[in-house]
Amino acid sequence: MKTINRSIGDVFREVGRATQQVTRSFMRALSRMSWPALLASCIMMALLLTILPLALTLFAVFLLLKVAIAIIAGYNVSKRTHEHAPEHKEH
Repeated sequence: MKTINRSIGDVFREVGRATQQVTRSFMRALSRMSWPALLASCIMMALLLTILPLALTLFAVFLLLKVAIAIIAGYNVSKRTHEHAPEHKEH
């Protein structure tokens, strides 16, 4: 019967083995790559590491800007409607 409560040492050993396995397979794939394929993969990784964070940061900035403008515009509209609301006179 397997126990689900493992010690922290067992967990770290399992993570270490998985990391070794991934590293070995990565090294095998890297050693089998041709130079042009290696260059193309390095360029793609460089683009992903530089362009993707920039795009996500710009998205977050523009989203926050849109929310801020919507809040300010909503505040101004509600303020304007309260100031210019016609008074109801009863006859």
